Amino acid sequence: MKFQKHPFGPIYNKQSTILILGSFPSVKSRQNGFYYGNPNNRFWKVLEEVWGKAVPRDIEGKIDFLLEHHIALWDVLASCEISGSSDASIRNPVPNDLNVILKGSSVSKILANGQLASRMINQYHADKEKIKLITLPSTSPANASWSLERLIEVWSSAILF
Repeated sequence: MKFQKHPFGPIYNKQSTILILGSFPSVKSRQNGFYYGNPNNRFWKVLEEVWGKAVPRDIEGKIDFLLEHHIALWDVLASCEISGSSDASIRNPVPNDLNVILKGSSVSKILANGQLASRMINQYHADKEKIKLITLPSTSPANASWSLERLIEVWSSAILF
């Protein structure tokens, strides 16, 4: 179990209308210096299919892609004790202040990438009740029971409607 601080900041601008929140970056994401850096995580593949447009492979290109589609991206936790990438191992969590994004954007919908992110949003950010929260199946490779096709279908309906 190792104490970890979140290594990167939120992605958003004034035009962001959807906030996607994960729980905490995986080891691969921390090593690669950006969100969903594990090549087996299906997050970027899902977004490519939702928008019908390739996501650039570089960090700046990914940021531009998110902002072009009015998506803000962050994680619920600012720090925690975690063993590897295991969400189940998270101890002593410290939440991020979502007001950083909410006050500087037009977010009207929060999408939780997985059950843990959703539970943490409800636990630490109950005051955000006026913003619609949609819990989506995790894009993590640990969520192998969900095929890429099923993820695309559910995520598309949440993002586009």
